[in-house]
Amino acid sequence: MPIFEAVSEKDVTRAIVGGYLQQFQEYAESDVIIVGAGPSGLMAGRELARQGCKVLLVERNNYLGGGFWIGGYLMNKVTLRAPAHRLLDELGVPYQEAVRGLYVADGPHACSKLIAAACDAGVKVANMTLFDDLVVRENGRIGGVVINWTPISALPREITCVDPVALEARVVIDATGHDAVVVKKAEERGMIKTVGFGAMWVDRSEDLIVEHTGEVLPGLVVSGMAVSTTFGLPRMGPTFGAMLLSGQKAARVVQEVLARKS
Repeated sequence: MPIFEAVSEKDVTRAIVGGYLQQFQEYAESDVIIVGAGPSGLMAGRELARQGCKVLLVERNNYLGGGFWIGGYLMNKVTLRAPAHRLLDELGVPYQEAVRGLYVADGPHACSKLIAAACDAGVKVANMTLFDDLVVRENGRIGGVVINWTPISALPREITCVDPVALEARVVIDATGHDAVVVKKAEERGMIKTVGFGAMWVDRSEDLIVEHTGEVLPGLVVSGMAVSTTFGLPRMGPTFGAMLLSGQKAARVVQEVLARKS
């Protein structure tokens, strides 16, 4: 006797296509689009979705989590300085104290828990999706993002004339790490001037990144290491507390922006 229900290939195909297109149509307009699904983007998405916001995460890779999987030097332990370790308690991630105030956890465990928490809160994901450009409205207000398939970027030039599509949002978060691709696109258009991230200085960088997390253009908030690139702050290195706390702060800033607009 068969174990599984009788289902044909066409049913599988229709389930994939129908489910994907239904989500794509629904999230053509969101409260918040977060570009970059590393730790700061995931944390911001989790916080906003828990507060009832409609959140779409746009990620160029097929996987989520960025460097949170592998820590530093391809060794899959992640470090967090107090008080950020409390978020590991909240996520249910075990950890050990390495030295006073510095905690170490398994990257795969921490990353998978954070991804699950964001998805459980209601965040939807468009992975293998490349940020291409900004949607800009009146008075320079950011009104969404232009996207395309990530594989398009790897195609020969003669067949890459595949027009992108646009998604609208009330607020966009740049959580793309040191690349800061959203802010850099705004810089290309003469809307902002970035400084570029500075040399590593862990003891200073984390406080500064959380402190500078905020709205840099109307409707555009920076989070995580993109903050470092935008304001010329020291890079953090393989410690993740500021990325998580920056994501939390970005969510609070977005709530203020949304309240101002309503």
